[in-house]
Amino acid sequence: MRPPHQLNHIFVLNSTHPADPSHLHPQTNASNHIIMQSPKPPHHSETSSTPQTPQPSTKPAPQSNQTPPSAQHPQPQHKSLKPIVSITRNSIRREQARRNLASFAQYCMPEFSPTPFHLTYYRVLEAFAKGTIKRLIISVPPQHGKSLGSSILLPAFVLGIHPNTHIAIASYSFRLATRFNRRIQQLIDSEPYRTLFPETQLKTPRGGHTNFTPLSNKPGKTIINNNPVRTAEAFELAYSSGSLLAVGREGSLTGNSVDLLILDDLFKDAMEANSPIIRDNSWEWYNAVARTRLHNRSQELLVGTRWHEEDLVGRLAAHEKIIELVDPSQLTESPSDGWFRLNFEAIKTGPSTPIDPRPKGTALWPERQSLTLLETRRKLDRNLFEALYQGHPVSKAGLLYGDSFTTYDALPERIIKRGSYTDTADMGDDYLCSLCYAVDSEGLIYILDTLYTQEPMEVTESLVANMFRDADIREATIESNNGGRGFARAVNRLVPEIKINWIHQSRNKEARILSNSATVLRLVRWPRGWEERWPELAHDLLNYQRLYRANRHHDAPDALTGVIETEFERFKRTIRAVSFRSGK
Repeated sequence: MRPPHQLNHIFVLNSTHPADPSHLHPQTNASNHIIMQSPKPPHHSETSSTPQTPQPSTKPAPQSNQTPPSAQHPQPQHKSLKPIVSITRNSIRREQARRNLASFAQYCMPEFSPTPFHLTYYRVLEAFAKGTIKRLIISVPPQHGKSLGSSILLPAFVLGIHPNTHIAIASYSFRLATRFNRRIQQLIDSEPYRTLFPETQLKTPRGGHTNFTPLSNKPGKTIINNNPVRTAEAFELAYSSGSLLAVGREGSLTGNSVDLLILDDLFKDAMEANSPIIRDNSWEWYNAVARTRLHNRSQELLVGTRWHEEDLVGRLAAHEKIIELVDPSQLTESPSDGWFRLNFEAIKTGPSTPIDPRPKGTALWPERQSLTLLETRRKLDRNLFEALYQGHPVSKAGLLYGDSFTTYDALPERIIKRGSYTDTADMGDDYLCSLCYAVDSEGLIYILDTLYTQEPMEVTESLVANMFRDADIREATIESNNGGRGFARAVNRLVPEIKINWIHQSRNKEARILSNSATVLRLVRWPRGWEERWPELAHDLLNYQRLYRANRHHDAPDALTGVIETEFERFKRTIRAVSFRSGK
């Protein structure tokens, strides 16, 4: 794919004709530079080659101390400049639409009103269209305008700036793919598009009615062949070799060389995504059919909603290098041997990034899908929400805890201990997890309050101390690993009445979490509605996978395991002591 044209517009305005825009004649040079030229001076002949001699004037020359009339009485120019200003603004707007995908969308679709999310989304797609990104994966929640940008506007924009591109679009059904094709054709046929890219025009089938402007007066602009193609499945361009083919999943691409491949939602719904047969067939089609049509300079775009951890994106991640796209500066550094991936969460959970600066807990498109609506959907099916709306699919069979936690409405009457366990943050993106709990006479553990945060220690020291007081904690355990001892000292100074134990955790974290998981589910009780009360903690616990390396954060299950290790072992020792004494 050749690089996009560097279009530099030069406006040369003739001040002798301020009110008449007809003197502006756009010309296109060999470099596709559009030059707005002024006409030749009116007193010069276009055919004469000899300069004319000025005629002597019979009027006396003005005295040197006289002021020219134009300077004495300046004439207002505001009204006469309005047409030129309007022409200039329209020209700039058209030029922006030729260069920028979001501007292109607004120019061709005046009703389109982009949000900050759409501007980011279209900026990334624009980098892909211009060839600076070779392989790109984008996950977008349902009903957020995903396909409009990737499968309609993007192909039309590419054929405008690179009219010799061969594009293929595939989706879960042939019907949906052809729907994209028809909308692309309608866009290319529209008046705004023809204003921007007049040389990108569709061929018309033999016997049909043409709607494109002939370019026979332009040298080298001729129709490619005498058998034009324009159907719901495919179309070709009239004055270049560009084309587009739409196929359904597992459709044929034989005989077609593809410069740009767009895969938009290869799975229709959860039923298809949960089918191992359909997943395997899709993977085989991608490798045996789609990829065999690509060449060294081909580009690939995978865009859609995540359904399953072993969908096409998941399988690619297991075999190829995936780089998370977090900063716009990466758009010029496309990896040669891997993919860029950008995941738009419906509800922001991670820290703000330059490419997604939303604060935690905010909706992606609140005007369309509010936070209240999203939270309601999360309550209906948490695992499905994590896949579709958050882009984090996890198989229920692979979850360590899942939704098997027990809840309580009120504490039992007999509480024998109130304690706390704190796992301090090991690294910059880790969480401090502090759990306050109560233990009854049967050894059941009731979670009272939690602190789960990435704030620095100088902030969390007072937060933990205040939580200890509010929960009436008498004894607390704090891991001394990685600065935990200093943290424990600082907390102890704030609450000297609480006994604080320091422990150094040397056992393997993975082994501890996995071996104690069944005991955690059996003994731990959470207050009803805890998922809404502590959403980040609930997310990391409920979606924690048995495959250790598949998890980004281990802080919540690690702290919960620490509670079990502290209290269950203590309870077992108490039971053994009681049994021994009773035996005597």
